[in-house]
Amino acid sequence: MTIAIIDYGSGNLRSAAKAFERAVAEAGLTDRVLVTGDPQAVLAAERVVLPGVGAFADCRRGLDALPGMVEALTERVLRQGAPFLGICVGMQLMADWGREHGDHRGLGWIPGEVVPLAPSDPSLKVPHMGWNDLRPLKDHPVLAGLPADAHGYFVHSFRFACADPANEVARVDYGGPIAAVIGRDNLLGTQFHPEKSQAIGLALITNFVRWRP
Repeated sequence: MTIAIIDYGSGNLRSAAKAFERAVAEAGLTDRVLVTGDPQAVLAAERVVLPGVGAFADCRRGLDALPGMVEALTERVLRQGAPFLGICVGMQLMADWGREHGDHRGLGWIPGEVVPLAPSDPSLKVPHMGWNDLRPLKDHPVLAGLPADAHGYFVHSFRFACADPANEVARVDYGGPIAAVIGRDNLLGTQFHPEKSQAIGLALITNFVRWRP
């Protein structure tokens, strides 16, 4: 089985790949971790990971610059139901719209838009950078077994505002509630970086690799 991590010129690919390789090895699994920009590899993958660092529009342009990639993602993930994990901007790209430096279309997989962070506490800086506790809103297999004080490492200036609160899986408080994990069906996204979140992140990645939605 192959885990395809999409290389589209944006994302912490080395750290993400190493984290997934470690999770696979420590779980005693035989999945292959493949960093790829090839749509055919995505179509053949068992599960798909879309990382992302930077501005929404730049990430969308990078994805569009890979001929056939958006179509391959739509086919493998939406139509065929392969488990999907979006990380940071990779999560945000699932929205209908990104409102960073203009209005930019997302993939439209989970209704909502990506809007600027506006903490109610003026002492809280933007970007939101550092460790914060996760507050689960519902049970989810990918969060199973995480401790009550689980925390993730965040680096972002924009947040995913879900049109339907039912698609929020966990929140973080940063001058108000922010979606930390979103998902529906075979789709999951984390605003924080599991590949940088030490033991908690590794446990989440292992759960994702074992997830059978």
